[in-house]
This record gives sequence, C-alpha cells and structure tokens, in this order.
Amino acid sequence: MIGIDWGTSSLRAYRLGEDGRVREKRDGAHGILTVPAGGFPDALRRVVGDWLADGERRVLLCGMVGSRQGWVEAPYLPCPAGPAEIAAALTPVPFADAETRLVPGLVTRDAGGVPDVMRGEETKLLGLLAAGVAGQVCLPGTHSKWVRLAGGRVTGFATHMTGEVRAVLLAHSILGRLAAAGEAAFAPAAFGRGVARSGEAGGLLHHAFGTRGLGLLGELGEAETASYLSGLLIGHEVRAALRPGEPVHLAAAETLAAPYQAALRLLGAECRMHDPDIVVAGLVGIGRHWA
Repeated sequence: MIGIDWGTSSLRAYRLGEDGRVREKRDGAHGILTVPAGGFPDALRRVVGDWLADGERRVLLCGMVGSRQGWVEAPYLPCPAGPAEIAAALTPVPFADAETRLVPGLVTRDAGGVPDVMRGEETKLLGLLAAGVAGQVCLPGTHSKWVRLAGGRVTGFATHMTGEVRAVLLAHSILGRLAAAGEAAFAPAAFGRGVARSGEAGGLLHHAFGTRGLGLLGELGEAETASYLSGLLIGHEVRAALRPGEPVHLAAAETLAAPYQAALRLLGAECRMHDPDIVVAGLVGIGRHWA
C-alpha cells in the first residue's frame, strides 16, 4: 500500500510493506496549494508513479488533500472515533491508476456547542493509539491540537491558532517592528520570561501589547522579541489546555515540539515525546481495517 500525508505546503509519501514497515519514503514541497485545478492525479503520479508501475494497487490519502481546497472533500467524522470508525468512513477518490481512498477529518464540539475540526492530525492520533497512548496529547503546529485519547478512540480535542497568530503579529502588527528582521535564533531566557508573564493578571491582549512597551523602553532586545512573544502565546495556550497532574504526549518535528516541551517543563508538567513520523502507524492501522 502507498500512504500519503498531503498537506497545504508539503507531501510525504510512504511505500508500505505488508508488515507495515516503510520500504521507501519521499517528501517535498508539493502541497495542495501548488496543484492546479484538476491536477491532483498528475501530481500524485509525479511522486509515486514508479511505485504504481511496480504493482502497488492501493493508495491511502490523509491531510488537507481531503479538504474543500483539495482533491475530493472528505466529510468530517464526529468524535469519539477510532480506527474502525475512521476506516469505515473512507471516501473514494477517482484515480485510474489504483484504488484510492481519503481519510476523513474529525469534528467535535466544545462546552459551548461550537464546532472544532481537524484534518490530517487524526491519522497521527491513530498512530499514537496503536502505540498504547492514552490521556492528553498535544500536536504543535500552525493550529495546535490538544486531544483526549481514551478507550482506544479520539474522544475530543481543542484547536489553538497560536502559530498563525504569532506569524501574523510578527509580520503585520506593530509588535513586529521591534523584532529583529528574519527569524531570530531562539532565546531561551526571553521565551521563559514570556511563559512566566502568561500566568500574570491582565489577559493575553494586554500582555501582547506589553511586548511593545518592553521593547520601547529597552527592556527587551530585538533578538529577544520573537522568542518572548512565542513564550507568551504558548504559555497562554498551555495554561488554557493543560490538565494538571497528567503527562502530555507530544508528537511533532523537533522545531515545533521544542518550545512546547520547554513551556511544559517551566510549568512543571511531565512531557513525553513521540516519533514525529507517527502518521505512518496511523496509515497502517487504517489500511488494515480497509475492507
């Protein structure tokens, strides 16, 4: 089977053996936003055409390729959901070269009844479930997901737009004018200062403007501003989402996971790291339920 994690900006392809092991892997900047209308079949062939020619007859897709802007829109499946429910809700994709299916996204509602959605992360979560993980999970990213796993299923989650808000503030707000040009090196002390500030009175919006005050009065350097802002935003996120007394399972690339790991430790929370390629185990698990 071929497993594809196809996101907005990148694509990862895995050729999987019957034993679930990765035989070959490919990745690149072939996200869905680079694909013209009607161009998804050809885009897929360019990446895995030789695998198809070599006899692979099943393709399992997950990620934003199943969004409204993707190849085919796969409906959201309500939580709680586990491997069997997700596999039963796969969406067929018209592709002449192989039997192709899309993994559905998940939807949940918060205490106020407001819907929250994910697409792509559900496959990583199934990989964590296959590894025996239960409890609270954090998947850092542009839109970080805080998830509850229980009874072998995804029971609910909450999304925090922390990464996107940070990018917007640095690129398009007055706060960014006091930051060093480009992506400055991570400044641990400034980050920790931001995490600590997130626990004080005043709220996020007041705290965010304080970044400018500190910079104007020379109490926060240009090279420290981005890290301080990251600490502030991640600190507010973690304080809002964390369930005290439980370990947090983190699964993401090192560059994304490291700030969260630092914030959790500063707040006294236990953190357990997992393979960022855990999506493979999720694809394999879904594939085994694919009738």
